[in-house]
Amino acid sequence: MNLVRLSSNGQITVPAEIRKLLRLRSGDKILLFQNKSGEVVIDNASAGALHKAQNAMSGVAKRLGLHSENDVQKLVDEVRYGENRA
Repeated sequence: MNLVRLSSNGQITVPAEIRKLLRLRSGDKILLFQNKSGEVVIDNASAGALHKAQNAMSGVAKRLGLHSENDVQKLVDEVRYGENRA
């Protein structure tokens, strides 16, 4: 358990143990939210966004028939330059 003090400006210092646990670095944004049981939770906003994006993209490569880096590069080239360029 970590105890933090709220400054007169409403700021807190996140303890080193928690920063390490959440992989927080200077300049990172943190997310505070209330879970279903009413507890306030702190999370690394960057990591949360990454996990959300990963979950949203789950299975997309397979559905598009992308099986290798070459397949991905070919798709990128088609999008960038049009289908006529190989």
